[in-house]
Amino acid sequence: MAIWINPACSKCRLATEALDAAGVEYTVRRYLDDPPTRAELDEVLGRLGLEPWDVTRTGEPEAAAVAALGRTPEDRDAWVQALVDHPRLIQRPILTADDGTTVIGRDPESLARVLP
Repeated sequence: MAIWINPACSKCRLATEALDAAGVEYTVRRYLDDPPTRAELDEVLGRLGLEPWDVTRTGEPEAAAVAALGRTPEDRDAWVQALVDHPRLIQRPILTADDGTTVIGRDPESLARVLP
């Protein structure tokens, strides 16, 4: 399993605690220090079945980069590029299980989908 985290995020800490409690082996990616590439982000969005605006933290100062964008197929590339350029905008934590199941683990129900 892999988890994208910001160590300062309480939801990320809760997710790693849940993984530890379940005895799950996982790798940590501090995505602010090691931002995802465009291809990685597209892959994760596909696994999540979401669009980039669905995983964007619009309350962050960097959200100015997407403020004028529409939420249309024509704007999708610009949204993805904004997330690549400003990874702080990416919702967290993102967990990908070995079977490919991918969730944004902000609540116990989502975490349960990737825990044994």
